[in-house]
Amino acid sequence: MGKKKILITGFSGFVSRHLLAYLQENDNDVEVCGIDINQPMFNIKTFDNIEVNYYMMNLLENNAIRSLLDSFRPDYIIHLASFSSVAYSWKHPIECFQNNTNIFLNILAAVQELQLKCRVLSVGSSEEYGNVSETDLPLCEDSNLLPISPYAVARVAQEMISRVYADSYGVDIIMTRSFNHIGPWQDTRFVVPGFISKILAIKNAGKSQGRIETGDLSIIRDFVDVRDVVKAYYDLLMYGRTGELYNICSGTGVRLADIVDKIADILEVKVDTVVNPKLVRLNDNHIIVGSHEKISRDIGWEPVFSLDTTLRDMVEDYKGR
Repeated sequence: MGKKKILITGFSGFVSRHLLAYLQENDNDVEVCGIDINQPMFNIKTFDNIEVNYYMMNLLENNAIRSLLDSFRPDYIIHLASFSSVAYSWKHPIECFQNNTNIFLNILAAVQELQLKCRVLSVGSSEEYGNVSETDLPLCEDSNLLPISPYAVARVAQEMISRVYADSYGVDIIMTRSFNHIGPWQDTRFVVPGFISKILAIKNAGKSQGRIETGDLSIIRDFVDVRDVVKAYYDLLMYGRTGELYNICSGTGVRLADIVDKIADILEVKVDTVVNPKLVRLNDNHIIVGSHEKISRDIGWEPVFSLDTTLRDMVEDYKGR
């Protein structure tokens, strides 16, 4: 039997980079084909234990994706490509919805038409759950879905498309609802790296205290280390149950205000915060905390990185930039 052939969409993003690092350390018997509309910001040659090739491609061009799938014929597809910013989806709802649903539909249609015998990982989001009360927590896979942003609605649509292709065509699909994942290499457009870069700027200016602008810091999120997330993705590809849906989360909720305090403590800076109304998201979910009981029961996955470890590793990463 030859190498496992893994196709990764959204190849240039930080999750893909961590997935490559996981494969580099844990499974050298793979051939990776990465596709993205943007060039990767990292050097693929550093992953020298695995075979990696990258192709620039717009997944809205269904003939191009069909041709690539036909030539590569993957054993596994990990669909990471998306406009993943909720804030962006409010500013560009049509573009975000069409992109996030149609690129995935193009992939599934090509898999079905080519009759590829591959396993597809459809990566969804905890944003699908929407606004919930504390009595609804922790969120389980059978909790109600009440998406409240264009991004979240697109993720629900992707999940429903997955079920249609799994049930009607027998495509081997596993679905996730991945909670807020953070870690080194993440773009500062996202909330936690954004905090780090602002507080680090105070430190780098030689000051022991300062003020940063934030959005609503009372919001509670379930943050999970991206290194735990990519291990979950790999384990689901290898051992997950076809047609099943899995939360990937830490199981613990943390206020954004506490994240700011933790980062300030790591950097030994006293930080005051002021809310900038422009940074407050429209109709934001106040609290999201998940249960990983199902994935733990089915394949034995558990998160291993503590939040403090993740934040310290992220601070070291941004210091080195």
